[in-house]
Amino acid sequence: MSDHQAPATVAHVDLARYMGTWYEIARLPMRFEPEDATDISAHYDISAHYALQDDGKVAVRNRMRRNGEVEETTGEADAVDESGSRLEVSFLPQGLRWIPFTKGDYWILALAPDYSVSLVGSPDRKYLWLLSRTPTLDATTRDHYLAIARQRGFDLAALIHTPHTGAPARAE
Repeated sequence: MSDHQAPATVAHVDLARYMGTWYEIARLPMRFEPEDATDISAHYDISAHYALQDDGKVAVRNRMRRNGEVEETTGEADAVDESGSRLEVSFLPQGLRWIPFTKGDYWILALAPDYSVSLVGSPDRKYLWLLSRTPTLDATTRDHYLAIARQRGFDLAALIHTPHTGAPARAE
C-alpha cells in the first residue's frame, strides 16, 4: 500500500447509533493526549462522549487525568460525506471553528456490527484510537482490531495501551 493512499473506512456509520460514551483502549501518542494521560478515577476512564446536535453535527467531550488533574476538552465534529465514517473535528472555541485548516480528521476505519468497538484513525496514519463501549476489551477482540490497523498501514510500535486503573499510561 502506498503511503499516499488513504486507509479505507467503513462503508456506512449510523451516526445516531454511534453517539454515547466510548472508552479508550489504546492509542498512538499525540501532543494533546500525552503518554502520562490516564483514567479520571476508578469510576471514570479516558473517554469520549458524543452527542448528535439538532444541526446534524456532533458535540464532542473528551476527558482524561494528567498529573492528578482532570482535563476535559469540548469540540464539534461534522461528517464530510454521506457515509458518516469520515468526520472533521475542531476543539477551537465556537467562534473560531470556521478558520480553515484547524480541523482534525476522525475516520472510522472499523466498527463492530453492534457498535461496541470502533477503530478510529487519521488518513496520514499519525493518529489512531481503539475505542470500546466498556473500559475493558478482551485480548482477542483488541488484537483483531489492532491487526486491522496494521493492515491499513499504521505503525503500532509506539502504541499505548490505556490503563483504567488510575496508574499512569505507558508505552508497551
